[in-house]
Amino acid sequence: MPGDIFEQFAEDYDRWFDEHRAEYRAELARVRRLLPRPDARAVEVGAGSGRFAAPLGIPIGIEPSPALGRMARERGIEVIRGRAESIPLRDGACSSALVVTVICFLDDPVPAFREIHRILAPQGTLVTGFLEREGPIAQKYLHEEGKHRFLSRARFYSPDEVRELLGRTGFFVAGAESQAGFSVLTVRKA
Repeated sequence: MPGDIFEQFAEDYDRWFDEHRAEYRAELARVRRLLPRPDARAVEVGAGSGRFAAPLGIPIGIEPSPALGRMARERGIEVIRGRAESIPLRDGACSSALVVTVICFLDDPVPAFREIHRILAPQGTLVTGFLEREGPIAQKYLHEEGKHRFLSRARFYSPDEVRELLGRTGFFVAGAESQAGFSVLTVRKA
C-alpha cells in the first residue's frame, strides 16, 4: 500500500476521528476491553496519528508515515519509523502489540503477522481490530467521500480469513468481539 495517501492527507485522516467521535469511541472501547493492560513494552504497529495508542497508554508506535508519526509524537507516543512487514525491534522485545485497521492496507498481512510474532515475548498478546469485508462500516466508508480516498485502496477480510492468516503465523485466537462490522481479536503466540 503506497503511503503517499496517508502522507499527503494526514490532517484529513486525523480529522476523521473528531468528525466521527461516536464511531471512534466505540472502536476504542472495544479494543480497550480485549487489550491487556499496556506496559512499557507495549507497541502499536501502524500507529497512525496516535489516536489509539495515546488513550490506551501504549508508549511505542511503529509508523511509516512521517506526517502521521509527528502527530503521534505530539500525543506522547515514542514513534519508530518502520513498516509492519519489517519492524525495527529485536526478537521478543514487546509484551503486547496492537494493530487497528492496518491489515486492510497491507499487500499481504502474513509477513506483518510473522514480524509481530517475532517481536512479541513468549506468551505475548496481539490485539487486532479490523473492518469486516461485508460489514456495514466498511461498506459505508467505501462510499463516504473523506474516507474513500484511503479505503479505496483497502482489501478487507472476513473474520474467518483473519483467523486463518493468524493461525498460519503461529497465533491462536483467545478472544473475539464483533459489532457493526468492526472485529477485535485477541490472539496469543502458540
